[in-house]
Amino acid sequence: MSLRDQMRKGSTEILILSLLADQPMYGYQISQELAQRSSGYFDVKEGLLYPTLHRMQQAGLLQSQWQETETARRRKYYALTAKGREVLADQASEWQEFMRHLQAMLAS
Repeated sequence: MSLRDQMRKGSTEILILSLLADQPMYGYQISQELAQRSSGYFDVKEGLLYPTLHRMQQAGLLQSQWQETETARRRKYYALTAKGREVLADQASEWQEFMRHLQAMLAS
């Protein structure tokens, strides 16, 4: 796995949490939003997305609900829990600290 892939994989959880802080979304929608908002940089495949969503739900960070669409198709929507919001705040702070130190090291 390349360094780029490792870094993207390591940031998947916080990216999902940040998207769901805005509104509940279904899996494919999360994938599309990540790609769109990052100009394609965060192209998260199903093999990473769905196991991450399930793990986050089991950890109590997300809740899910099946909803019918206009075409009678069912979609599973994911939303943040209170714990998920707390973890997002903690992770955002940690990522900012990490980036500050990394940039300082690269600049020296």
